[in-house]
Amino acid sequence: MTIFQFPDKQNRPAYWLAFFGLVLGLLIFFDFSSNALAQNSAEQASIEATAQLEEIQNAITISEERRQQLRAEIEEFEGDRTSQSAALIAAAQRVKLTEIEVDDIEKRLGVLLESESRIAARLENSDSEISSLLAALQRISKNPPPALIIDPSDALNSARSASLLTSILPELRQRAEIIVSDLNQLEATKNRVLEEKQQLSARYSSLLEEQLRIATLIEARKLGVVRVGADLAAEEALAEQLATEATSLGELVDTLKLRIASISEAADAAQQADNLLGNEDNPALDADLVVAALANTDRTSPAFPFASAKGYLSAPASGVVVMEFGANDGFGGVAQGTSILTRADARVVSPADGWVMYKGPYLSYGQIIIINPGNDHTILLAGLDKIDVDLGQFILLGEPVGTMGSRTIGQTITTSAGVSRPTLYIEFRNQDQALDPAPWWARQTVQTPAQAQAQPQSE
Repeated sequence: MTIFQFPDKQNRPAYWLAFFGLVLGLLIFFDFSSNALAQNSAEQASIEATAQLEEIQNAITISEERRQQLRAEIEEFEGDRTSQSAALIAAAQRVKLTEIEVDDIEKRLGVLLESESRIAARLENSDSEISSLLAALQRISKNPPPALIIDPSDALNSARSASLLTSILPELRQRAEIIVSDLNQLEATKNRVLEEKQQLSARYSSLLEEQLRIATLIEARKLGVVRVGADLAAEEALAEQLATEATSLGELVDTLKLRIASISEAADAAQQADNLLGNEDNPALDADLVVAALANTDRTSPAFPFASAKGYLSAPASGVVVMEFGANDGFGGVAQGTSILTRADARVVSPADGWVMYKGPYLSYGQIIIINPGNDHTILLAGLDKIDVDLGQFILLGEPVGTMGSRTIGQTITTSAGVSRPTLYIEFRNQDQALDPAPWWARQTVQTPAQAQAQPQSE
């Protein structure tokens, strides 16, 4: 009984020619697939992903025809401050929700690209093993053992070669099946990457259009401001000068009330609103009444008492919390507010109804906004790049007040992000007492560090 039966002497050359062709084909296939797919390490994949995201974003444009359509829509609101405010708040909400969707898509893309990199690494690691197996087959193909019935004297070599073949071929088949599986998985991953990129492109287009809508609305609304531009500029210059002299934000606000007419008027309006809304401590709010009150975008005073507003305020921006209230601030103290990493150029909205008590630079905070929402409370937003509201202006909950830059501005926090991403600092105070902003948000548009780490699992 023979262990392995080779073809007869007459047919043996054709047999080995075909066999060697198969081996050569396998060599070419495995060498090409493993090397072509294993081009990037995990670090390179991350760099490539970032470059691809930037390429998608940079490719987004708005046609001149669409720009004209937006201008025509906004011109319908000319002189109608109520409609302008409603449109601003709605657009800002769409921006915030779209930014959340964009963040989710970018995270999924990162996971997919990482999975692609791991598949390529597996193929690269299997390259040497496959090469060894195929080299053994090549050696046999060059020096095939004779069939036992032709040359019984070489039975031992024939048996060894046949045994080697019977052990190599199943292993080679198994490795081939694994690689085919990896290739199929890679193809599926690439298809998913393409789908996510298409979704991301659509979201980027929406963001760009809404940002243009907001900028146009803000410009249109400023045209309707009664105050003389020169007077406004003079007040802003004086406010910024006073900010350089103040030793605390409380001192700054008190000084502004005394020195600047619009701030004084805003403080009086806040006090009148408090008197009108009542002085009951933390009265319970009816959710339906809150919705109805906020729907009135023509209001010139807060829709409800700020002291009772826990669970009803709008987070000023979407992002990831990198420093929570009460945490070590990195300077040997305790954080008096919350710090959020936002997207570059993210829109910032007012967390509550209130009056702008100060806007401009302050110490190492960068561009800041101080809002008086009533009930002896103040809200500080710091780290902005551009501010779109005026001193003394009454702003509505959810109304755009400015934009972030492309990196961290000021020295409000110390984080591992360094200056690579913009950071918004939020501080609530009741007179001189700092408050945790977290319980005040109506719905979660920021992530805690634990939630940020809970990334989707790759395949």
